[in-house]
Amino acid sequence: MLNLLHMKHALEVAKAGTLSKASEVLLIAAPNISRSIKELEADLGITIFDRTQNGMKLTPEGEEFINFAKEILGQIDEVEKFYKAGTPKKQKFSISVPRACYISEAFAKFSKVLSKDAAEVFYKETNSQRTIHNMLNNDYKLGIIRYAENYDKYFKAMLDEKGIQYELVTEFTYSLIMSIDSPLAQRQEITFNDLADYIEIAHADPYVPSMPLSKVVKEELPDNIDRRIFIFERASQFDLLSLNPETFMWVSPVPNRLLERYNLVQRKCADNKKIYKDVLIYKNGYKLSNLDRQFITELCESKRKYL
Repeated sequence: MLNLLHMKHALEVAKAGTLSKASEVLLIAAPNISRSIKELEADLGITIFDRTQNGMKLTPEGEEFINFAKEILGQIDEVEKFYKAGTPKKQKFSISVPRACYISEAFAKFSKVLSKDAAEVFYKETNSQRTIHNMLNNDYKLGIIRYAENYDKYFKAMLDEKGIQYELVTEFTYSLIMSIDSPLAQRQEITFNDLADYIEIAHADPYVPSMPLSKVVKEELPDNIDRRIFIFERASQFDLLSLNPETFMWVSPVPNRLLERYNLVQRKCADNKKIYKDVLIYKNGYKLSNLDRQFITELCESKRKYL
């Protein structure tokens, strides 16, 4: 069985780089620390450190072990803090969402409700596949996934299979945004054909469960556009759209304050009839916390305002 004390000694040596420095921090004689590490290496059957003239250098196996040790010792520390009398309970909130302005605005307003107590909040913008992965594997409590209405059966079948609850947040059609200097901005009506000579800004990670990526890409990113720039986060999209009048992007509705900040305009496309859904998800049996409910309240308010 692994000795946690030995693990702590190894972690401190990894931080300090030498036995002597670790000895000063731990207030333990260097030979005793060295003995702890040798016993730990013997228990694991690996070499954690290379002993050099300049100190203790982690081996590749050692780096892997230290990462485990940090996580284990961190969890133990959390347990001790949780059960110590008088220790305030940390506020926790985590959510993965699509890249959408109405959601980020709801999150910004939600952040104001956090009390002065300790808090740990995670907000991740990503695609639907990663959102589901974060919930199942990275302990995210909430998620919002986005997909076209015609993929509804694929997503619901997958969510049911994985034991995930789902609730519709909203339905909408994409709008176009572009620079105020774009020739497109001057048109009274925009069609798909009007977009052919322009550069589309697109997020590079479409996903539908049980469907080949090639088919999803073909449907979500049709080949009538010859030039695309793929990005993964929204700050870049606004800079590109603002500075290059040849670019455009399909988006869920954007607040006027953001359009004004980046000198953009928002337009409808007469040919665009496809409906998209944003769906709130969480694991079966999960009980929504007060923070979860406060975020959902802000989300609903933002949805009513912009969608």
